[in-house]
Amino acid sequence: MSAHVLVADDILANRKLLQAKLSHEYFQVSTACNGQEAVDLARALQPDIILLDVMMPVMDGFEACEILKADRSTQHIPIVMVTALGDREHRLKGLSAGADDFLTKPVDDFALLSRVRALTKYKLVMDELRSREASGRRMGVIEGDDPNGQMSPARILIVDDNERQARRISLALKDDHLPMTIQEAGGLSGNKNTGIDLLILSLESKSFDPLRICAHFKTAIGTRDLPILVIADFEDEARGMRALELGASDIIMRPIDTEELSARVKTQVRKKRYVDAMRRRLDESMELAITDQLTGLYNRRHMLNQLGQFLNRANRGDGPLSVFIADIDHFKSVNDTYGHDVGDEVLKQFAERMRENVRPADIPCRQGGEEFVVIMPNTAGDVASSVAERVRRHVCGEPFRIDSGKGRLDVTVSLGVATTLSAGETEDDVIKRADEALYEAKHAGRNQVKSRAA
Repeated sequence: MSAHVLVADDILANRKLLQAKLSHEYFQVSTACNGQEAVDLARALQPDIILLDVMMPVMDGFEACEILKADRSTQHIPIVMVTALGDREHRLKGLSAGADDFLTKPVDDFALLSRVRALTKYKLVMDELRSREASGRRMGVIEGDDPNGQMSPARILIVDDNERQARRISLALKDDHLPMTIQEAGGLSGNKNTGIDLLILSLESKSFDPLRICAHFKTAIGTRDLPILVIADFEDEARGMRALELGASDIIMRPIDTEELSARVKTQVRKKRYVDAMRRRLDESMELAITDQLTGLYNRRHMLNQLGQFLNRANRGDGPLSVFIADIDHFKSVNDTYGHDVGDEVLKQFAERMRENVRPADIPCRQGGEEFVVIMPNTAGDVASSVAERVRRHVCGEPFRIDSGKGRLDVTVSLGVATTLSAGETEDDVIKRADEALYEAKHAGRNQVKSRAA
């Protein structure tokens, strides 16, 4: 998996060395010699990963990191701070500034490539979500600011068969989060991981294979997006890097610095919350794109799409397709007499009664105004007429509440049913016959069902 990496370091030899290592693994590399140039290039080039040296002229790595993470155009780009060996203060400061990880000099090849590849996977997910969100904004179904991943206590599962070590990690995190050891959870087999924000996995565990656990969580559909923070010994760094290759999000070495642990947990939870918020917004936008906002039923666009698909199936022999059109009787007089607010109340209540009285497989839609359409796959005409009659009875059977519940209004509906007659019919053919049946119901006195079924 390749990526575009921006390397910022004021020492030419360091830039050349990192560029050579990354280029050898087919990464595209750009370079900057100070923090300000790194910020400018990041905004212009939109790289996949940024490697920032801590100590640079003009603007140091910390300030550059804070600027990039505060900028909406670059806040999604993973940043790795490059620090001197054992420089704890700089590591913590970098993580607090928003850095996603850090590397120590001299930079180990395996550590460099493992971290870059792990962060590239995260960046690919973010790019896809941002692309879909941008499409939603162009369509007008996503509005407002980007999700900010607001931080609230995270549910953290600690997987370590050494209970003393697990409890120490839990105590270090309990002031800000909701940690739970695997012993408290009753083991992995009985734990569904519902609502878990982060998994902390010890590679020292003896009673199970931690790398297999990591691979399992990253393979299962329900947990593949769950961030995993692995704990490893310095002597076992190779296994830690292997965990990153398997999908782990981050790694911390023993002995554990509790401040660093807290900073890394915060970083992983923040990233997960951001991705979750993006996905929720996209799900909501998809719903907005196919839903009528007043009634909550499917809109005309979705109706035509579904009608075409089910009609194709019916024409291939999957069974008859039925449709009925429902039109609220004398609805114009409701708006003229009581106002459009009451008219909206009637439409919403009518939609609710129709939704409650069609079958689970039926697709109720609002075609526009006071006209509604229900698509009924694999349904014969007599069955469709029975469902339409049930809707009619429940509409006229009890007055509608109007004026915020203060008044009552009798409402009736006329319905026209049509069923496919032969292969090769189009959407217009079926809708036209349903319209003709609806007109017949209106002409016959309203508040009834007429059918043009086979």
